[in-house]
Amino acid sequence: MQIREGEVLNGKITGITAFGAFVELEGGKSGMIHISEVSSEYVKDISEHLAVGDEVRVKVLSVNEQGKISLSIKQLELEEGKEEKSAPVKKPQKKQERAPIVWQGRKPSNPPGEKQTFEEMMASFKKASEEKISDLKRNENKRGSAGYSRRGKG
Repeated sequence: MQIREGEVLNGKITGITAFGAFVELEGGKSGMIHISEVSSEYVKDISEHLAVGDEVRVKVLSVNEQGKISLSIKQLELEEGKEEKSAPVKKPQKKQERAPIVWQGRKPSNPPGEKQTFEEMMASFKKASEEKISDLKRNENKRGSAGYSRRGKG
């Protein structure tokens, strides 16, 4: 089977290195996907995008005189206008990101379903903050300084 530039082929990942992935193509030939041709996004670690044994669709970028075949998943994605990886490339599982914990600023007098205005929330936050600061200062004064004095007693 003659492989030509521009063809779209199916293959299977047979090896992964820091600089790319090796693919066994139809007909027993093999080629390589350079790390820069894996995705249109920046790829820091290729193993986050591909794994040995994955089935992939690739576009042939070039075939040189020695028979080395350069492949791309990114170019195929761009041509097909897809933002997703060519099926059935396994996508990395992203960690579930939790929503940040946001201070709600409710006053005890407000019913749970009623929202406060920004000014009410700010006043409540300021009051709580001032209470915490005064507690810290009070505890600091209780402890005193068991060590060195700033007054220069000598």
